[in-house]
Amino acid sequence: MSRFSLAGRNALITGANTGIGRAIAIAMAEAGASVVCAGRRSTQETVEAITARGGSASALTLDFADPMAATELFTETKFDVLVNNAGTIRRADAVDFTEADWDAVIDVNLKALFFTSQAFAKAILARGDHGKIVNIASLLSFQGGIRVPSYTASKHGVAGLTKLLANEWAARGINVNAIAPGYIATNNTEALRDDPERSAAILARIPAGRWGEPDDIADSAVFLASPAADYIHGALLNVDGGWLAR
Repeated sequence: MSRFSLAGRNALITGANTGIGRAIAIAMAEAGASVVCAGRRSTQETVEAITARGGSASALTLDFADPMAATELFTETKFDVLVNNAGTIRRADAVDFTEADWDAVIDVNLKALFFTSQAFAKAILARGDHGKIVNIASLLSFQGGIRVPSYTASKHGVAGLTKLLANEWAARGINVNAIAPGYIATNNTEALRDDPERSAAILARIPAGRWGEPDDIADSAVFLASPAADYIHGALLNVDGGWLAR
């Protein structure tokens, strides 16, 4: 069997209704995993895209506005792979940013990620098994950005938690790594791509000379979830066309 195969693995992908999460779910199914597509909105289109290709998938409603939403899930179903992709963002000048917008983003992007990972790890350790966690970080795990204080704080936190959890769990059979996507052509970046000046400025900094595609992130996630990445722990993989190298 290929070291890049996910055959026989059960994978949970959060935020799998669209964009990067949907691409990851499809790619993991194509690599052989049985995939649970979770989201606060319907993931049925993702499930149908997978089953149309002959893969195995099911839909699950999870709203991480409650950061503890998934904590009981792992006692009911055996998962080998967890992809923490669900996220949200709020935009406002720092001097105007509200506590509600701060809490909404931190709860989904950071608190839910930690407690979902904790529940997954407890189940893995209880059965003496091995598991893979892939977190979706951001360029703003390294940079500050503007007008997104809680998002920047949350994604810096994702980077830190990825390393901490790797330190604690690497020797116990759980790999914890993260992907930091660059500028990816998704619904979230449509406004940027439709702005000729902003899009040109972004492309001018990307050495690869193009926007990323969700599949660029998905293929990296499959790698980190596969046996080929068994000795990778606590890594933040920049999939950004070279943005951070500039």
